[in-house]
Amino acid sequence: MKACTLGDLICVNWYDASIANSLGSGVAVDVPVKSWGVFIGIMGDKSKHIILAQNNFLYMDGVYDIDYTAVPVSWSSRITVIVKNYIPSKEAGQLLNSFLVGGRRRERKAQQKVKNHHERHD
Repeated sequence: MKACTLGDLICVNWYDASIANSLGSGVAVDVPVKSWGVFIGIMGDKSKHIILAQNNFLYMDGVYDIDYTAVPVSWSSRITVIVKNYIPSKEAGQLLNSFLVGGRRRERKAQQKVKNHHERHD
């Protein structure tokens, strides 16, 4: 973790817990996972989590909404820095602040075709 800095593009290898029947024998308990994203910090009171921003939506100057993954540090097995300073530190700090504020999108809908109905009055 010491090699990661705010704004780095990283890959976290970790093990997710199995909560259902596994395919086949039912023996597997943990599932290997790789998550990629922009490192915006480590947070958590009871257990520390690596926070990766994966998509960001800029609503106005410095105000973002983000899709993120939070990986428990204790579940991680390897962290690889893919690109140092992938996002400038100022922007990464704004992503972190937006995450902390907790503004989340309600729902993003696909663009829909609008039909105009014209009433005919005869």
